[in-house]
Amino acid sequence: SNAMIGLTWALSALISLAPLSGWGETYSPAQQRCQVSQAPSYAVVSTCGAFYLPLCVVLFVYWKIYKAARFRIGGRRRNAVLPLPQRGPVKEASHEPQMVFTARHATITFQTDGETWREQKEKKAVLMVGILIGVFVLCWIPFFITELISPLCSCNIPPVWKSIFLWLGYSNSFFNPLIYTAFNKNYNNAFKTLFVRQR
Repeated sequence: SNAMIGLTWALSALISLAPLSGWGETYSPAQQRCQVSQAPSYAVVSTCGAFYLPLCVVLFVYWKIYKAARFRIGGRRRNAVLPLPQRGPVKEASHEPQMVFTARHATITFQTDGETWREQKEKKAVLMVGILIGVFVLCWIPFFITELISPLCSCNIPPVWKSIFLWLGYSNSFFNPLIYTAFNKNYNNAFKTLFVRQR
């Protein structure tokens, strides 16, 4: 973990400080202001290092999480021991949940028939992470596509569109609390306390 955190900081520092060491022009005499380096080589390295490479890592990790969650849920269902059917006259089915015995690690736990509370919680967590990643990609990919294509093809993208794409990326920080609120009861209760008038 320490090595990965250190590598993340080192990569961020390299991307941020490379133009200061002469990799591409960072000052525009015509506009008399500093700007992000437009050197094609820097555009490729910076966008890949800041977005595309981390995105591949995030998608790979999410795929592993999804596989692990499916394996855990499937393993619980395979290990479930159902009670033997009753003999004698058939009675009207009860709507109360049946008890299922599951033996894991030399312990016996009780769970209701169907999906357990833990399985529902794991599915909900996997879905929430998937939505977070999807919203992150939708918010930031227009900006990073523009930043990658613009120096390579010498395209002159209007500043208003650059500003829209940049603020779309910033809006990702606005959507994250809403997504957490939709999937977390603690967040729900906190927002209700803040914004809903008590009767």
